[in-house]
Amino acid sequence: MSEHELSYDHQPRAQWKSHIGFILAAIGSAVGLGNIWRFSYLCYKNGGGAFLVPYIIALVVVGIPLMTLELGVGHKMRGSSPLSFARINRKWEWCGWWAVICAMFGIMLYYSVVIAWCLNYVFFSFSLAWGEDPNGFFFGEYLKLSDGPFNLGSISIPILGALLAVWFLCWVVVYYGVEKGVERANKIFMPLLLVLILVLVGWSVNLEGAAKGIAVYLTPDFSLLSQPHIWIDAFSQIFFTLSLAFGIMIVYASYLPRKANLAKDAVIIAIGNSLFSLVAGFAVFGTLGYMATIKGVEVSEVVKESIGLAFVAYPQAISLMPNFAEVFGVIFFVSLVIAGLSSGVSLVEAFSSAMIDKYGFQRKTVVTFTCVIGFLGSLVFATQGGLFWLDIVDHFITHYELVIIGLLECLVIGWVLKAEVLRQYMDDVSSTNLPKIWDFCVKIMVPVVLVVLLVNDLKTEFAEPYEGYPVSALVFLGVGWPLVGLIASIIISKAPWVRESPDYEI
Repeated sequence: MSEHELSYDHQPRAQWKSHIGFILAAIGSAVGLGNIWRFSYLCYKNGGGAFLVPYIIALVVVGIPLMTLELGVGHKMRGSSPLSFARINRKWEWCGWWAVICAMFGIMLYYSVVIAWCLNYVFFSFSLAWGEDPNGFFFGEYLKLSDGPFNLGSISIPILGALLAVWFLCWVVVYYGVEKGVERANKIFMPLLLVLILVLVGWSVNLEGAAKGIAVYLTPDFSLLSQPHIWIDAFSQIFFTLSLAFGIMIVYASYLPRKANLAKDAVIIAIGNSLFSLVAGFAVFGTLGYMATIKGVEVSEVVKESIGLAFVAYPQAISLMPNFAEVFGVIFFVSLVIAGLSSGVSLVEAFSSAMIDKYGFQRKTVVTFTCVIGFLGSLVFATQGGLFWLDIVDHFITHYELVIIGLLECLVIGWVLKAEVLRQYMDDVSSTNLPKIWDFCVKIMVPVVLVVLLVNDLKTEFAEPYEGYPVSALVFLGVGWPLVGLIASIIISKAPWVRESPDYEI
């Protein structure tokens, strides 16, 4: 491999039409189902306001430094995650591939199925189809949940149809490229999503008993901060919600013009995403407070599990609404669909751009092939045993794979490329300068925090099997899924890069 093949004249890249388009796309990638469903459940599970303390610390200590790092390296190297790492050092190219493979064939495969569920529930909302027993409807009638992860069963037609629609919509957006597809879609998605969430918040906080739920949300029980799992959940959520270690922010930054205020953008994206989560929390907890009041129970007794918040507790609360219950349901699930699609598009784009960079294929061919393979791969999560697969794979990817990839990013960029070199570059192309403490964060503090999290998580993992699943299932899915992605990354990284040519369209 010659230096010429990976030179910085590696064909002109597509560019965002406007800066606000980039910001909306980046926030759109970060804002997803996790901001409404996952964040709220983690708050609920970890003592309401108590969870906000480690969450905000995780945002400042890990989220913003890593966001800045990813934007900086993508902008400097002018490439997707694999190309950026290859330009740092060919020995580390596999790290870039591991990130985008994790994004596409880890997260996106099961994420698309959850979006499909939300899409089905939009239509269920028109007639409140879940009836008086949302729990039985979701797990029994809708999912027809099997008795374990090794009993996959069949796929229902409604789920299959919705899943096909999700992949088709992602294909349409990414197919048309950065300016006409990703940027244009997010200029529609994000303002619409914000309006819908604000409507939900305004509606929810005025429900009877809403104050009871919001009090739980905002009142911290500091005694819970001594429990490691709260910190682990908070840092894992930051990775998941900010789209860190997916290769998304790296490729999005590569589409920016030569002059860009990267540090400022990183703060805007990270804080904008987290504020969205915090605002959405008012809608969720206001509704939970209403539900607890109507049922005469404590807020802590309303939801029993994560998936139950979106598909059991919320439908039940919607059914209890005094007026316009169907409208509330449609708005809520449409919000989830839009949030999911904005993130799904970025997951497909991260992998597609890497394949285009590596092999020089046409965008339309790569995106079509990627979405077809993605749809077929996601079918396993849409089966009767798919929820078990989703739970296990999600746990191991968010708690281990993403954290390890983030750790590798810090080590490679902080020590091989050199943090001070990247900081100086960002200072040169920006109107504001990064403080030198950023070097320390990237090289020392963030890696130490991530290692501590991994060690504590592993202690919990070995103490008892996750959620009581068979060890064989945890090894096969939890360990096997990331391992296959790692092996594929190493294999792909050994292949030569396409030679530059005038018709190489990126």
